[in-house]
Amino acid sequence: MTGKKEITIYDIAKVLSLSPATVSRGLKDHPAINIKTRKRIMDAAKEMGYRSNSFASNLRMQKTHTIGIIVHELKSQFISSVLAGIEKVTTEAGYDLIIGHSSETYTKEVANVHNLFHKRVDGLIASLAFDTADLDHFEPFVKKNIPVVFFDRVEEFPYGTRVIIDNVKAGYEATAHLAAQGCRRIAHITADLHRNVYAGRLKGYKQALADYGLHYDASLLMVNDLSEISAVRTARQLIGMSAKTRPDGVFITNDFFAAVFLQTLKEGGISIPEEIAIVGFNNDAISRITQPKLSTISYPGEEMGEQAARSLLEQLNGSPSARTTDTIIIRSELIIRDSSMHRKI
Repeated sequence: MTGKKEITIYDIAKVLSLSPATVSRGLKDHPAINIKTRKRIMDAAKEMGYRSNSFASNLRMQKTHTIGIIVHELKSQFISSVLAGIEKVTTEAGYDLIIGHSSETYTKEVANVHNLFHKRVDGLIASLAFDTADLDHFEPFVKKNIPVVFFDRVEEFPYGTRVIIDNVKAGYEATAHLAAQGCRRIAHITADLHRNVYAGRLKGYKQALADYGLHYDASLLMVNDLSEISAVRTARQLIGMSAKTRPDGVFITNDFFAAVFLQTLKEGGISIPEEIAIVGFNNDAISRITQPKLSTISYPGEEMGEQAARSLLEQLNGSPSARTTDTIIIRSELIIRDSSMHRKI
């Protein structure tokens, strides 16, 4: 069974005894067509079920009015807030979004980038997967002068704007706060150190230890996938330690992990923050409902998404101030709650 034939401007022109050019202008609300004729055209188009072929029209103008987005996960509150920020700005500008999800794998990221290129997106906004080692798959965009904006997880690349927070500063502030509370064995739980976000936070952690006269102990650096299972396993590992060898402070680069970790420690008889003070990262909603509430680093995802989208649109619109190699730094801040108040000051 064949589908019903699409109504064209020629069908409307025939019914109304008008030229196709007049119908086309009328559908675009062109002032050269008088108001009564425009209304006749619009009414007929609606009655006949006409749908404009914006895709074909856009291709003729070498534009699709779509923006591609690559994210490394979809379950994260941070990523959801970034997408909300992007959507807010791009919708106002009349762009549609196509979202690709890499599931933290380089292979899927490459496939998504190629797919979006062949879908002729006008620009691309991307955050890299855990194991992305090179950016060769973005080269087709470079060769076609299609703007690319990287956010959060970025790499040094001679092309593309980067929108980030100062991860070194954030890692420093979280660790310095724990040290100021009197913690002397501060552990750091993080993810793949090849990624800029985790490497930067580790650097800040080490700087704070040094500034507070604390020895960096490699055994207190724990790198894993930041999953719920890893959080439970890591907490149980600490529960099994003696009070002398156990960390008395922990800086964790993810709030969800930190919340599961905190709860598991409590279930194992560890007092938070009296025995172990904890600082998370992202200021996710879960940080405000743990008991005790979780100290964290505010990571303004929506603002990051808005900035990334604005930067891309400036490049697409040929703004004289738009530069394709800018690094835009979004402000983050330490939010102190009860989970890290190791000693009352």
